[in-house]
Amino acid sequence: MILKLFRSTQEHRFERTYAAPIADVWRAWTQPELLRQWWGPEHTSIPECEVDLRVGGRIRIIMEAGEGMGKYAGTRWPLEGTFTCVEEPDRLAYEATSWTEGEEGATIGHVNEVELTAQGEHTVVNLRIHVREIGSGVKARLAAYGMKWGYDAQLDKLDTLLSSPRTET
Repeated sequence: MILKLFRSTQEHRFERTYAAPIADVWRAWTQPELLRQWWGPEHTSIPECEVDLRVGGRIRIIMEAGEGMGKYAGTRWPLEGTFTCVEEPDRLAYEATSWTEGEEGATIGHVNEVELTAQGEHTVVNLRIHVREIGSGVKARLAAYGMKWGYDAQLDKLDTLLSSPRTET
């Protein structure tokens, strides 16, 4: 396991089934006001979120650690990228760079691919994250290693959001 920290590339795959129609799951992945509610692990917030939902459009999410993150409180982890695939309601992909603010070289280049499949009133989400480049230094490698935990935790938060009563707009 420790050797994973020193690899320059890695891949993470997740599959989750949500008790929500595909349109609701699509909106959760593509609307900033909904992304803010579930993106990032517990004890983080999203003070900034922009989505220009078109091929070539920009995605920008700033995740910030709250007091519950202990010594990391106040740390900000930006993600900026460009959409490479937007096929509503079932495919979304973007190339992105994530980093820790104030930590030179703590960057992670990755490609995220989201595939949604309707199964009645449920939706299966397949998420593939290909880490294609990890910046120099131990902190960048630790952050890349922690991506699996972070995405797993935020997918749990997505389940909570999608399971909560919805109001029609």
